[in-house]
Amino acid sequence: MSSTQGAIRFSKANITYPNGVVGMKSLDLEIKPGEFVVVVGSSGAGKSTLLRAVNGLNPLTSGEVEVDGIAVPQKQGAELRALRKRVGMIFQDFRLVKRMSVMSNVLIGRLAHVPGWRAMFNLWPMHDREVAMQALERVGIPDKAWVKASELSGGQQQRVGIARALAQEPAIILADEPVASLDPVTTHQIMKDLVRINRELGITTLVNLHFLDLARQYGQRIIGLRFGELVYDGSAATVTDEDFRDIYGRDFTEDDLLDEGSEG
Repeated sequence: MSSTQGAIRFSKANITYPNGVVGMKSLDLEIKPGEFVVVVGSSGAGKSTLLRAVNGLNPLTSGEVEVDGIAVPQKQGAELRALRKRVGMIFQDFRLVKRMSVMSNVLIGRLAHVPGWRAMFNLWPMHDREVAMQALERVGIPDKAWVKASELSGGQQQRVGIARALAQEPAIILADEPVASLDPVTTHQIMKDLVRINRELGITTLVNLHFLDLARQYGQRIIGLRFGELVYDGSAATVTDEDFRDIYGRDFTEDDLLDEGSEG
């Protein structure tokens, strides 16, 4: 599942929603293949907007976003479907089909690789089943393959979400607040999984995070957004409290930090 692809480039990219809210403002940004980038900012800063622009879920109003030098299509069609095949997404609320088995949920990540009738009748080729099982092994829950998703803990459900994204064999993974609904111990476990997968497979990874200490601990590079504008771009190793204050436009509080004493 390794890839040498995954470059992303925004050029004067703008998004204004129909209600007039600016989600992205004149964004210029380059992300290299294999980078692990954490995106931070207050609620409404444009974090989710940025991620969803990469896979075309949020079309640009003007400007351009490219993946591996190819402009992301701004309308539905075969070209956009081809792009989304290469971009896996992990959600805060997991987005699993709870009545289905873990394996069936992970195989959803293979939908773009097989004819629709095979998925409809659950006639997945052996190769696709092997890819799905490898993805479950990668996140440490192969023993849960035939358990219903509804029977899993929150952390296990998020691991299924990660495995589903991995089953796509993507060049890029987008993780939109992937630990927001998890307890501190599980949060650290999931973040360690994402970092390990990034290092082992070289998949470009963009993660939106609320907790600033997590961003500093797990990020390789930190992107700071404020009202849709890029206000910080630097190494997580050198980011300061003052930088975070500039990103958020205020002093940060305990709510912006995960309890470090709960790390596991």
